[in-house]
Amino acid sequence: MNTEIFCKTRLDHELPRCIDDWGWKYHHIGIPTDKVMPNERYLPHLKFYVSGFNTSPFGIEWMRFDKDSPMSDLIKSVPHIAFEVDDIDEEFAKHNFEIIAEPGIPSDGVRAAMILHDGAPVELIEFKNRMNDKMSRLDNVQFMRKH
Repeated sequence: MNTEIFCKTRLDHELPRCIDDWGWKYHHIGIPTDKVMPNERYLPHLKFYVSGFNTSPFGIEWMRFDKDSPMSDLIKSVPHIAFEVDDIDEEFAKHNFEIIAEPGIPSDGVRAAMILHDGAPVELIEFKNRMNDKMSRLDNVQFMRKH
């Protein structure tokens, strides 16, 4: 693994390098649980339940896995932090990450992958409709300015 990308020493008041230098945005923390949580939503193709994300002001997402879920044991047992990136493939090309879950589509318009850093899983999330949403908002603002 190319450790030079991780070697910069961070001071207490500084943001993590992935945010400050690489432009990633915090998205959520995923916490595995074996308890049934309120308002769970089942992802049948991944064989696990998620809950809490859409109501948590901190982006806390609970994850409860079926015994035969195809997710790695690490993801099923260790909390992960997730960051939004513009392009997962570009991030993989720029950095020599250890990939533990190849890019896939957990839900409509979302592409995600998992990497491993110092024994901790880290999720990269890309939203395909994000650029279209930004462009639509920009078009609306420009239209309003003209009229």
